[in-house]
Amino acid sequence: MKLRDMAPGDKGRIVSFNKGLPEYRRRLFSLGALPNTEFEVTRVAPLGDPVEIKVRGSFISVRKGEIDLLEVEKI
Repeated sequence: MKLRDMAPGDKGRIVSFNKGLPEYRRRLFSLGALPNTEFEVTRVAPLGDPVEIKVRGSFISVRKGEIDLLEVEKI
């Protein structure tokens, strides 16, 4: 499942990262978005970019390029 398919209030878990730009992956890792980490979708912009998620008590805005990197599951 992709993060773009989730709505505000949905909770999920990061399953894995797809191949993509390494700088996005590093940024997400440094912000605490690691595999098996639970998150909550807090806001979605009207056009779907960016999506704000709450991870380990921090709010992260995830842009289109980063959304495509994340494989998530709804919990």
